[in-house]
Parts: sequence; structure tokens; C-alpha cells
Amino acid sequence: MRKRENPLVAQFMDVLEEQGYRDTLPRRAVLQAIAQKEKHFTAEALREQLPGVGRATIYRSLKLLVDAGVLCRVLLEDGNLRYQLSRQGHHHHLLCVDCGVSADLIGCDIESRLKNVAASHDFQVSGHWLEVYGRCRQCAEAQAMMA
Repeated sequence: MRKRENPLVAQFMDVLEEQGYRDTLPRRAVLQAIAQKEKHFTAEALREQLPGVGRATIYRSLKLLVDAGVLCRVLLEDGNLRYQLSRQGHHHHLLCVDCGVSADLIGCDIESRLKNVAASHDFQVSGHWLEVYGRCRQCAEAQAMMA
């Protein structure tokens, strides 16, 4: 791990270098910006935060980080795509359609079911992505009081 550097950025760079990607200044700027994020974010917000980094570099970096398992994609009900750090490995999300809060669903037991269904259709599963939409407790209670 690199000395005098954000440990998360160093970890990201180690993962990317293990997969054969070069350490570039624009990529490092993207990694440093992402390491500071506590909530999910859009590629556009990252672009606005890093005006000196090209759009293609940002999108390529996001794809690399998703492919490496460092980031995960979160697809909101309105179709907007966001990203967040993937600290838990493979997982899914519960997303509130009213306030936008998300909760992680850790552990995934549908992979084997998907493979069985896919096999019955002569299809090989390479992965899956699941988002569950609904209302968090606070929003559900607020809606119930309005009804």
C-alpha cells in the first residue's frame, strides 16, 4: 500500500493495478473524489466536482471500479443511475421511492435459483443486479397518516 495516501485510494489503486490498469493522475483524482463520498452519487456530480478530468475518463473509471467490485451501481426507480462504494461485496438495495434513502441487502441467495432457471432455457448467467423499490418506515408512516 502507498504511504501518505488515503488508505481507501491506495486500496482502489492496488485493486486496479492487480487487474493491469495503470496509475494515472486523472484516475487517481476520480478515486480520491469517490473515497470522500459517504452516500451514493451520480457520474454527473463527479464531473462537476472534477472539471479538469474528462467525461470519458470519469465514465471509464466508474466502469472499471464497478467491474473490480470497488463500486456498485444503484438504479433508482426514476431511472437515474448512481454509484456507491461497495464495502460489503456483492449485495442489493432497498430504495425508498419517496425520500431516496437506501439500505443494503447483504447476502444473496438468488444466484443459484437464477442459474437453475437460466439452465432450463440454455442460458448461462454471468451476473445479476437487483434493486427493491418501496417506502422506508418513516415515509410509509407519513403516507398512512395522510390517508
